[in-house]
Amino acid sequence: MRCLKLRYPLCAIMCTQSNIAMQAQKVGIREFREKLTSLLGASHPVAITRHGETVGYYIPARPRPKDSDLVALRTAAAQLDALIASKGVSEEELLREFKQSRRRGKVRR
Repeated sequence: MRCLKLRYPLCAIMCTQSNIAMQAQKVGIREFREKLTSLLGASHPVAITRHGETVGYYIPARPRPKDSDLVALRTAAAQLDALIASKGVSEEELLREFKQSRRRGKVRR
């Protein structure tokens, strides 16, 4: 289902109403308070319970990017900068060409 790819709190409502089971980690309210900082960084929903009964949910809005992903992105950006510099092309020229190709693509559809 498409809503699983979105990272908005509203998505959880749509997914639960679409009969898709969400896997939530269950924690007691006291444990939730004690581990709040680590749970806020979680990428999965957390069901908060009091005396065994669910009293609320914490659903993260978006997961935190992994350090390895950030390093890979920075490496790719550095390689792209080096490639652009080696070809003697300015960013403005690339942007102008990109916009022109997008316009041509929209006309064909």
